[in-house]
Amino acid sequence: MGFTRAELESFRDATVPDLLPPPGRPLRLLFVGINPGLWTAATRTHFAYPGNRFYPALLAAGILEHRIDPAAGMTDADRDHLRSRGIGITNVAPRATAKASELTPAELREGGVRLRALVARREPAVVAIAGITAYRTAFGAPKAVMGRQPEPWGTSVLWVVPNPSGLNAHETVETLAAAYAEPARVAGVLSGG
Repeated sequence: MGFTRAELESFRDATVPDLLPPPGRPLRLLFVGINPGLWTAATRTHFAYPGNRFYPALLAAGILEHRIDPAAGMTDADRDHLRSRGIGITNVAPRATAKASELTPAELREGGVRLRALVARREPAVVAIAGITAYRTAFGAPKAVMGRQPEPWGTSVLWVVPNPSGLNAHETVETLAAAYAEPARVAGVLSGG
């Protein structure tokens, strides 16, 4: 599936629904992107851009049990697979843009408030935010570093992991898989936590 630039631009400012297990089902690991890209908005599938390494890294880490190719849109079976494993996906900021750099600091801070409310309501075991720069801005933590954060959010362990975007060129599928496996173990999605 492909989109023209004009087709993608028509999704600017759109939102993508959170992917969460139904209420009453455990949410073990909540992955948090910065905001939806235009391809994500067009397919209504998180981390869907063809060059994004999110799903290949989840598969390499053992978090997924089968390959997901989200570029054309995730199937219901793919969504059910993630939900059944206790995995959810959301974003700090809900508005779709071509680049995360188009977001204002105020949007990131507002999104951070929304995310904290979601975490308080759903109580995931682990929250893994993908992107240190957005994390620092959204949560007023200019000195935060990658990895497990010292302060939990209520009952949720907080982690900052690398952004899987192809623009984050110093990361590979293998380094992302290693970074994502750590919070997945703590969340009980992978053994050894």
